[in-house]
This record gives sequence, C-alpha cells and structure tokens, in this order.
Amino acid sequence: MSEQNKPFVVTDRRKFTSDGTPRPDADPSPEREPREVSASSAIPAEPPAREPPIEFKSPNNAAPEPPAQTTSEPPAESELPPPPTASEMEQANAAYQQTADHLDTAVRAANPGMEHPPAMNFEQIVHSIYMTAILQLGGATKPGEQPRIDLMGARQSIDMLSILAEKTKGNLTPAESQLLDNALFEIRMGFLEVTQALARSAANRQPPGAPGAPGAPAPGRPTIVR
Repeated sequence: MSEQNKPFVVTDRRKFTSDGTPRPDADPSPEREPREVSASSAIPAEPPAREPPIEFKSPNNAAPEPPAQTTSEPPAESELPPPPTASEMEQANAAYQQTADHLDTAVRAANPGMEHPPAMNFEQIVHSIYMTAILQLGGATKPGEQPRIDLMGARQSIDMLSILAEKTKGNLTPAESQLLDNALFEIRMGFLEVTQALARSAANRQPPGAPGAPGAPAPGRPTIVR
C-alpha cells in the first residue's frame, strides 16, 4: 500500500480515563515535569561591567613613567661673521677713495670756484656731534619762532660724545682732549638749561594755587589772606 493511502491513526496518550481511573494502555513512562521558568532566566541578565584596562608595569613593579616632553632649545645666539681679510680691506678702501675723488670732481665741476672739502679728522667728528646736539636743543631757532626741541635726540648725541671720550682716553693730544671736554661741558649744560626751562614753563601753565605753581604757598607755612 502506498504511503498516501495509509489510514490516519490517532493515538490517545492520556493516562487516566474520564472518571479518573488509570488507563490500561497508557504509556508507563513518567510525565515530564513542566519546566519552571524563573524571572531571572526570562529577563536577560545585564552585560557584565567592563573590566579596567590592564596596566603594564616595569620589571621592578613600578608604574611606567610618562614620556618626557621634549622642549625646543632656544636658538643659539647669532655669531658675528668672520672679519674681512687684509686684502679685502685694502681693496674696499681703494675703491672707496676712488669713488670719493670722482664725486669731489663732479661737485667742483658743477660749482666753479668751490674749494676742496677738508679731510675728515678727530676735530671735525667732535664738531659734528656737538652741532647736532645744539640743533636738537633748539640752538638754531630764529628770533620770534617757536624752538623745536628734541630732548631724546640731544641725549643720544651727548651720550655718543661721552662714549667717544671714554674710548679715546689716553690716545688724544692735549688740544684734542681739551676740545672734547669743552664740547661735552657745553652741551651738557645746555641740556640742563633747556630741561629746567621746560619745567618752569609747565609750572607756569598750572592753575594758581596748585602745588608747584608760582605763588603757591609752601607746604606747612601759614598763608595770609587779604
């Protein structure tokens, strides 16, 4: 008989009849106890906490030191270039003298009757710095004009002449030393006179009775009110 024509068989697996008595043809195997499902097994457990990262230690059980921070070293101070050789100095001096002579010739050709400019010497250097300081202190101001004073520039000129006196000490003739001392004395005194005059002018512009103004009572002295 083919499998398609086999009769459909229903097997009764109940162990008891309707009145509660055991069935003789029941399966003697014990019943499977129903599986108890606990709430803990029904609800998925929370994921385990993440373990801390493993710390690697050195062989002597000491924690590894953090990498040292590399600091950029300050750049070395710029060194001066090597000095020129004696041959280079001689060539530069010869070329300069030749160019200066051509310039003097061109200037005299453009200005007939003009004398040859005097050669530069120590006295002219002192006179140049001295006159620059006098001009910065307002010495060339025309009568009736407001003087233009450059105190900082005059101070630098005086300091330049002071350095020149210090560096040439013991290497000057008596005339050169006297010229330098006189120039320094005059421009220093001129600097003091100008600064004191400016201070008096500023005090005169203050309101009457202000401290330091002309006519203001000296502190600690009684005043007479008329």
